[in-house]
Amino acid sequence: MASAGRKARIERATKETAVNVNVNLDGTGKTRIKTRLSFIDHLIMSIGKHAMIDITLNGESNDGIVHHLAEDVAIALAQSIDKALGDRTRITRFGYALVPMDEALAYVSIDLVKRQYYNVQLKLTRDSIEGVPREDLEHFTRSLLQNLNACTHMAVYYGENDHHKVEAALKAFAVALRMATNIDSKRKGVPSAKGAMQ
Repeated sequence: MASAGRKARIERATKETAVNVNVNLDGTGKTRIKTRLSFIDHLIMSIGKHAMIDITLNGESNDGIVHHLAEDVAIALAQSIDKALGDRTRITRFGYALVPMDEALAYVSIDLVKRQYYNVQLKLTRDSIEGVPREDLEHFTRSLLQNLNACTHMAVYYGENDHHKVEAALKAFAVALRMATNIDSKRKGVPSAKGAMQ
């Protein structure tokens, strides 16, 4: 059973970028993503597809700096998911996934408690992946997890291809997020013994 109205819109405008995001946590994985960073677009599309979240996202760079756009897109996406979760009543709360992509294997575990913590181990080695500097892909991932208002652990166990490693990690994030955001039909109130998600 889906909860009505788990939707949100975030607009983030600075001198560096302009980003707007719409999400529907109870969607079917439909995405329309446009950042002009093709690999970032692909990763966000994968998140929507495998988390079953409808995402419409447009990101514009005002200064032409990839780092700023990757960061602000991740912040806005995470904040929109956080906002759509509302008070997190009746969610499953915990989610985890182990996802392979060819020779790479990645694991993610999420607790949607409102206490922010993240640990990311992508193990990337190349200077750039699909035209995006490695440090900007790492920063995109950290910014996403840091702004989700949750506890998230993400680790690539092994792999040879950096494209496969980061994509496996973000698909694992999506699958874990889908599990954690699901509505538990047996639950009443928030999923916490102390009665609060903080």
